[in-house]
Amino acid sequence: MGFSVQEMVKEPISEIPTRFLVDQEPCNVPDSSDSGGSSSVIPVVDLSSLLCAETKNFELERFHSTCKEWGIFQLVNHGVDCSMVEKLKHEIQEFYKLPVEERLSYKVRDGDFEGYGNTIILSEGHKVDWADRLYITTNPINRRKSHLFPQLPSPLRETIESYISELQKLSMAIFGLIAEALKIEYTEVENMFENGMQAMRMTYYPPCPEPNKVIGLTPHSDASGVTILLQVNGVEGFQVKKDGVWLPVRFLPNAFVVNLGDVSEILSNGLYKSIEHRAIVNSEKERISFAMFFNPKFEAEVGPSPSVVRVDQPPLYRRMIMEQYVKDFFSQRLNGKTFLQYMKARRN
Repeated sequence: MGFSVQEMVKEPISEIPTRFLVDQEPCNVPDSSDSGGSSSVIPVVDLSSLLCAETKNFELERFHSTCKEWGIFQLVNHGVDCSMVEKLKHEIQEFYKLPVEERLSYKVRDGDFEGYGNTIILSEGHKVDWADRLYITTNPINRRKSHLFPQLPSPLRETIESYISELQKLSMAIFGLIAEALKIEYTEVENMFENGMQAMRMTYYPPCPEPNKVIGLTPHSDASGVTILLQVNGVEGFQVKKDGVWLPVRFLPNAFVVNLGDVSEILSNGLYKSIEHRAIVNSEKERISFAMFFNPKFEAEVGPSPSVVRVDQPPLYRRMIMEQYVKDFFSQRLNGKTFLQYMKARRN
């Protein structure tokens, strides 16, 4: 049978098992006295202003600099139905109330990376995140594994389906803005990302008596084009690394946090940045999050766009078919931005 951190902490634990112990870099909590304590730290992007003809040029320039300097933003006025999002949050919380046997029926199978469970151990001494997660490829539909998505409790599955169709539209709007800001033809990103590889990760971070000794999610940048993150139960813990310093992200009401993944950094030939992030855990409350990853099609080629490559700006990254890119990513440990280094073009 699989293992669940959520179950482990139901009984008080006197000491944290060694496999979870990590040296955690401290977080720099900005002084909230001068911002009323509501500062979100990371930039806020208003999608309605970006799509409005009068404000578009100014907002697109701001969006461009946000992608260059941060690689992450809170997205407000995104047009996704709030009541459907609230229903999704409720259904996700219900999933984690299911008996452990039911949750473990989705457990990761040997040799796979999809399913329910903890960090997949790839080498001796590999540390385990303080979290239970359910990772599933949701698109293309024919890549869905019959024992995972189709078997989810029907209220959860149906709400996720509605959410996916809304977020597919939203992600294409974001890719469209990226193309516009980088002066890439829209058809190029459309051919790459429309109906591309998409996945979801639902994560439960149980409380930990000594939260500074464990990590909820190992620091890394995503391999995706973009990741759209929903905080499910209002407990904070998501942090980003900016200029070598960890900063907390305070989610705004009804906002998504959108971060650029390595594919966007590669596509922009290093102009845009995929941001390193992590999750820490709480000593008293569980935290639940839901991330959706939007990637190129499996048969598409990941590489710098010809539009951003010039004689004085040669390609910094090599080209690779997405199918291979995914395999290579999942065969390596999460570790900062090392996968992006792996994608760097070889120089003779």
